[in-house]
Amino acid sequence: MNKTYISTRNQQDEINFYQAIVQGIGNDGGLLVPNFELQKLDLKQLSTLNYVDLATEVISTFVPEEGKALINDACKKAYGSGLFPEVVVPVKKAGDVYVAELFHGQTAAFKDMALSLLPHLMTLSLKQLKEDREVMILAATSGDTGKAALEGFKNVPGTCIKVFYPLDGVSSIQQQQMVSQTGNNVKVIGIKGNFDDAQSAVKVAFGDENLKAVSDQHHVFLSSANSINVGRLIPQIVYYFHSYFELVRQNEIQLGDQVNFCVPSGNFGNCLAGWFAKNMGLPVNKFIAASNKNNILTDFFATGKYDANREFYKTNAPAMDILVSSNLERLVWFMSGKDGGKVKSYMDKLKENGVYEVDDETFARIQDQFKAGYLNEQQVLDTIKECYNTTGYLLDTHTACGYGVLKEYQKASGDQTKTVLLSTASPYKFPESVYQAIYGETLDVYEAIEKLNEKTGVEIPQPLVGIKDRPVLHKTHIDKSEIIPFIQSEMEKM
Repeated sequence: MNKTYISTRNQQDEINFYQAIVQGIGNDGGLLVPNFELQKLDLKQLSTLNYVDLATEVISTFVPEEGKALINDACKKAYGSGLFPEVVVPVKKAGDVYVAELFHGQTAAFKDMALSLLPHLMTLSLKQLKEDREVMILAATSGDTGKAALEGFKNVPGTCIKVFYPLDGVSSIQQQQMVSQTGNNVKVIGIKGNFDDAQSAVKVAFGDENLKAVSDQHHVFLSSANSINVGRLIPQIVYYFHSYFELVRQNEIQLGDQVNFCVPSGNFGNCLAGWFAKNMGLPVNKFIAASNKNNILTDFFATGKYDANREFYKTNAPAMDILVSSNLERLVWFMSGKDGGKVKSYMDKLKENGVYEVDDETFARIQDQFKAGYLNEQQVLDTIKECYNTTGYLLDTHTACGYGVLKEYQKASGDQTKTVLLSTASPYKFPESVYQAIYGETLDVYEAIEKLNEKTGVEIPQPLVGIKDRPVLHKTHIDKSEIIPFIQSEMEKM
């Protein structure tokens, strides 16, 4: 089978996996998607594999047949070299909820699951394409992508990485993690604007004719570490299979039983990866997308209308403070029968008017598989306290959105299908909110870390130990309108 990739907007020539990784985004502004039927996998065969071998089997279905050995080598480097514990994604119980902990990597957040692998996919793709230009990686972050991308790409030969984050739009811990980042090829830039501003500018950069001319002149090209890159999406499929098999190993389900997945959702890539897993044979009943007060996804899954003309809130779950969920475009493409022309018209409407609405048939397909809900900030705090007091499990603010929405869904629907909740970050990434939720006291971020550890006994992740003492190495701040000129100036230095 010829495994090629095209754009969700129908104006990109077919390219192979390696080109898709390096290119990052469709040359028509759309997102790259597989132009082939997803391969159905044998659950029994996969169920006994360790994480490296499972990742190899899943991911290699997206690459040319001769690329499997390259994928295996990359997976060994990402997941088998001591960056993660032996059980890469532990699955623990919080009452009747199964919590898949995706935060045991280098930055204590779920983005490590894909961004530990993406640099290896990038370097092997560059070699396959015999590419000798330097790659400038661009990433916009609402908190966790930035640090995970920086860790993944630091000192990787032939690359440099620029990360843009919203000033006052990430947590204190997230910001300190980024601005103290070491590496000879990394740069972190705070912007006066929000995540959507940064993400939009990064997407515009790929189609900017002036930037293209400058990049040609300086023998450099752009790629992305955001979830717009299909190389971010594909590795996330693996932990859905792994979590399911963990439930089988723990004798909680039988192989073949259906489960639900509840996924804290901002940019929607995490949830979309699960939908890919379902289409590859994983027995999933429903996906429950959970949001914070920026509840644009909740409204979309209830109405079929995506309306970004609304107030933007800064919340205590900042990684989901997003009004433009890029990966939803991929889902709409699949659900509309892979109609790139239709998707382009939707995205044009979103750009022009801030709103689009899918047709009835597409919406019916979406509603059949996805449910959604959201929590406001007080509900997030209440949920953290309730979960800890009743189960002893400590949630971060984002996972709390998922836990609370799941409980609401179960109550309203009566659906008692066993459910895996994806835990997207350690509670120590947002210690002020977590401590306040349980003990009713507002503390400084670093004092909150110490007190939370002292009172709960939950271990502080190694990446966060001593974080307050790391020197600030990145102090650049720019306005959101200066992002494209900044990228150009960085190219001109190369």
